[in-house]
Amino acid sequence: MSKVTQEVPRTLGALRESSFSEARQVGRGVKDELRQNLICKIQRGDALFPTVLGYEDTVVPQVVNAILSRHNFILLGLRGQAKTRLIRLLTSLLDESAPYVEGCEIHDNPYRPICRRCRDLIAEQGDATPVAWLPRSHRYVEKLATPDVTIADMIGDIDPIKAARRGHDISSELTVHYGLLPRANRGIFAINELPDLAGKIQVGLFNIMQEGDVQIKGYPVRLPLDLMLVFTANPEDYTARGKIITPLKDRIGSEIRTHYPATVEQGMSITAQEAWIERPSPAKTRVPEYLRQVVEQLAFLAREDKRIDKRSGVSQRLPISALENVVSNAERRALRAREDLAVPRIVDLYSALPAITGKLELEYEGELKGGDAVAREIIRTAVGKVYDHYFEGANVAQIVQWFDLGGSLKLDDNVDSATLVRQLAGIQGLMEKLKALGIGANEPDAVRASAAEFVLEGLYAHRRISRSEERGFTAEERKREPREEARSEPPKVRRQFN
Repeated sequence: MSKVTQEVPRTLGALRESSFSEARQVGRGVKDELRQNLICKIQRGDALFPTVLGYEDTVVPQVVNAILSRHNFILLGLRGQAKTRLIRLLTSLLDESAPYVEGCEIHDNPYRPICRRCRDLIAEQGDATPVAWLPRSHRYVEKLATPDVTIADMIGDIDPIKAARRGHDISSELTVHYGLLPRANRGIFAINELPDLAGKIQVGLFNIMQEGDVQIKGYPVRLPLDLMLVFTANPEDYTARGKIITPLKDRIGSEIRTHYPATVEQGMSITAQEAWIERPSPAKTRVPEYLRQVVEQLAFLAREDKRIDKRSGVSQRLPISALENVVSNAERRALRAREDLAVPRIVDLYSALPAITGKLELEYEGELKGGDAVAREIIRTAVGKVYDHYFEGANVAQIVQWFDLGGSLKLDDNVDSATLVRQLAGIQGLMEKLKALGIGANEPDAVRASAAEFVLEGLYAHRRISRSEERGFTAEERKREPREEARSEPPKVRRQFN
């Protein structure tokens, strides 16, 4: 038995008589629409913003409160805190489609037309006025604020050509060429980096928000737009590039602070969601858990490092880009060695420095040392932290002794896994330690090689062994006692003068 689908109304009269009018409440404003759809989602227990992780107990409840209060709001936070993603997901709270007067540039509500053209059309045609349907994806308009944005871009301008062609007076509403803001009518209008917007443009925004009217070329035009306005801003922008004018701040209902992941586990979940790891390749990729933890620790340590500017922040894009680069280096090695499995190693993390240094804004002390040196030190510290998680209190005396007795091992990121495992197996007591990582002797060579290298790098991070670009892993140079230093100095020759 086939299900009969109701025909979508195509005229104003058909819309009034259909169930769409009652079910969708097409006469309501966009803020009421968002509010009611949000209430339904909350009652059903649906995930509100499923791809935004780490904000479930902090940011999301505040966004929900703003929508329930029918507020325009601003997301205030450092770069890489999912501000833009969050506001784009607001479209999921809109109806699947909304009716509007067909041919209208600003998608007028058939029940409450605001532009002169639609008012005249409905007065002339009545119930025969044609109606079209606007999908939710077309009800979102986003603008990146830049200093060169004009009031004509945002609000509109008089179009003399339109006036000449249609024989209208230049002051008529019918001669207006609408800007972005009116074209977002009955939807969500988002502005990224609000402080970068010139002050006079911000004035035009708050006039629309509160009074609903603007002046275009000196002519007053009444535009009671139906909009949800959302903004994003970086706190650094208030002093570095611009500011939000006080009257506009006063008209923004809610100011919501975003933040970086609170825990390494949250950060890892975000990185796993965003990083391009599952990729088509002859070599299958397998990223060890300890390496994911090291990559995530980079961002957490960088955010605490005094040599890195905290006002700029360290974006979540750092671990995402770093992990992608690490996997690519492992993939390149596996392809050259004709291996079926690509497992990243710690050495690949040093090869990913280009994905790290460009995302660090250094203070004066960091500039003196250099971005590359700062990044290497952060990698070393990150490895040490993760190493402690798995091997704290472990007896590694045999491994250290092997190096103290003159052993050395230089690792090459291009060497194949089988060769590297043979080299690592010669280090007394090393391969037995891999059990702490959940890796047994039956694991592939690529997995065992990566794990064993991680153990050596952890010992280097804790200064139990040494490592250099020329010699690789060697014994840690012990500081000699002062007496030994004195004995080792060559005897001083005293000159005698006659």
